[in-house]
Amino acid sequence: MIWQSVLLVVFGYLLGSIPTSYLAGRLVRNIDLRQYGSGTVSGSMVYEHVGRWIVVPVGLFDIAKGAFPAWLGLQLGLGEYASTAAGTAAVIGHNWPVYLRFTGGRGLSPYMGMMLVIFPWGTAWLLGFLGVGFLLGDSAPWALGSLLTTPLLVYILGGPVSAYLAVVAMLIVTLAKRLEANRRPLPAAGIDRRRVILLRALFDRDIRDHQEWIRREPDA
Repeated sequence: MIWQSVLLVVFGYLLGSIPTSYLAGRLVRNIDLRQYGSGTVSGSMVYEHVGRWIVVPVGLFDIAKGAFPAWLGLQLGLGEYASTAAGTAAVIGHNWPVYLRFTGGRGLSPYMGMMLVIFPWGTAWLLGFLGVGFLLGDSAPWALGSLLTTPLLVYILGGPVSAYLAVVAMLIVTLAKRLEANRRPLPAAGIDRRRVILLRALFDRDIRDHQEWIRREPDA
């Protein structure tokens, strides 16, 4: 069963690596989404720079990237830990896709897919926070707030241990991705660097103005 679990994790990573948002940008507008807005290959950048209608199929596929490996692990009888590992591998693949030289998205959609399988309330919890963030015009801090509070939700509702592992892994991956920022360089050492690191960790961007950040284009 160990080799089956390993193969499932590898499959999860490769499936998660399929850059749906990047392909949407290329097919619909012939642009490299990594050069627009936040520079992430994500549904939010598709929404801003490609087309609002295409966010639905892109989002559904990205959710399926996390759900299918986790579901498959349970169907194969590999257990909830192997399923969680496979779903987490899909998130990592989405964020650091081998097909795009490891420059990807934020992983929220495949994470939601994985949680749909192992702890559906976690998906509903995240969607609620993202909804508030959307109404307020900045979802990044709300997404972080959701991840920080999900363990409490798991405890209150008596969720499985795998749900704790999934959200802790997602929190680590999220902070790593925000700070790494698809290898976007940091300012020189000093107060500017510390400011950008803090902005990335809390708000997933390098400047204070959210709208200015997400609407950036290559000539800017």
